[in-house]
Amino acid sequence: MTPAATDIDAAVAALRRGGVVAYPTEAVYGLGCDPANAAALDRIFALKERPAAQGVLLIAADYAQLAPYLDLRQVPGECLATAMASWPGPNTWIFPRSDKVPEWIARDHPGIAVRVTDHPLAAALCRAFGGPLVSTSANRHGEPPARNAAEVRMTFGERLDVLLDGPVGGLERPTPIRDAITGEFVRR
Repeated sequence: MTPAATDIDAAVAALRRGGVVAYPTEAVYGLGCDPANAAALDRIFALKERPAAQGVLLIAADYAQLAPYLDLRQVPGECLATAMASWPGPNTWIFPRSDKVPEWIARDHPGIAVRVTDHPLAAALCRAFGGPLVSTSANRHGEPPARNAAEVRMTFGERLDVLLDGPVGGLERPTPIRDAITGEFVRR
């Protein structure tokens, strides 16, 4: 089932009001909010019952949406080229963060995890919103992530502002996360 444009419009309106939305990604459902809204991110942490000290990643429809959040002065050109060659796609990279990254996104981490998603619905949501979204798995801390809308509903009930119903991508596990400079895996 592909959500109608009105569903995406409702999700964008909720994001602009500081809401939390759930949507399918490459492997699991994600919870998202406007990265500029600290209260919305606090709400995600409360929903997930997750420690707020952990950072979150940003997903985007294209690299231009992520560029303001990255400090590329520290990134060798070949490292950026490697990340860019993997996008759009199910690859999350940790880059040094720019001073535009709010403290509540990265917490104590010197970098920011980012992905240009190739999931059509997640990318459409980012395009319609006009920028990247916070993205974290739709689950309570320590529990398996939801892989369909029914599991999201069971976990969060009516506490979400919008739930976009659609299939997740073909990955068995959440996207791998790698350090953009060293290439080392943080999560496989």
